[in-house]
Amino acid sequence: MVLAELQRRFQEAVLGGNPLPDLFAGEEEGLAGGFDLYLQAYRSRLAAALRDNFPVLHRALGDDAFSTLAGAYIREHPSRFRSIRWFGDSLTDFIARFPERVGHPALLDLARMDWAMRAAFDAADSAATKLPDLAALHADEWPEHRFHLMPSLQILDLTWAVEPLWKALNDDAEARTEEPQIQEHALLIWRPALDCCWRSAEAGEAAALRALGESENFAHWCAALAKAGEPEPAMAAATLLRRWVEEGLLAKSAVPV
Repeated sequence: MVLAELQRRFQEAVLGGNPLPDLFAGEEEGLAGGFDLYLQAYRSRLAAALRDNFPVLHRALGDDAFSTLAGAYIREHPSRFRSIRWFGDSLTDFIARFPERVGHPALLDLARMDWAMRAAFDAADSAATKLPDLAALHADEWPEHRFHLMPSLQILDLTWAVEPLWKALNDDAEARTEEPQIQEHALLIWRPALDCCWRSAEAGEAAALRALGESENFAHWCAALAKAGEPEPAMAAATLLRRWVEEGLLAKSAVPV
């Protein structure tokens, strides 16, 4: 067997978890045993990556339940990234399809918060817009001015109020908390400097943030607010912009992708 073919079949065997019957044909028995050790080490490393990317979900489930979840996910979603950092990108979709694997439906939102926090932390850096930057804009510049969201900003639509649970377990693995309650809301997560911030937001504010990121300019965004039923779009725009600038949600300029 040529080296390239051996490498291809070895990779298929590792990813599939079941070596082809003749992969080690004619070889010493120890090779097959060595492959099993390699396979277990590979899967253990992927499970460790999931624990690192979903630390609070891991704490909520406990070691055994999380290991079972990780094993099921690894079998269905082999790693496809060069960096193991991104392994687990489909775990929330997996949990949504098989909610019984986590026991409580609120843990899907907990997992989504975990992933969004990591994404915000790893996002590109950007200088934040400051209030003096707004004051420096001339009146005739405002209509065409384009605002940019911080690259780290994540806007999640959640069904459960999982933030208290997430914070408690993030601070203390042994924390005991009340059961999360159903509460449809938006969650904003961003990193204005070194640490991630998060807070809940009303549906209207979340929609306005998304619209700002999609708008061609300030005038277009104000028109979108009016179309959405805002009775005083100019006043609402000013209020929202001030809050977002003070919180560091807006970037000074676009960040190249």
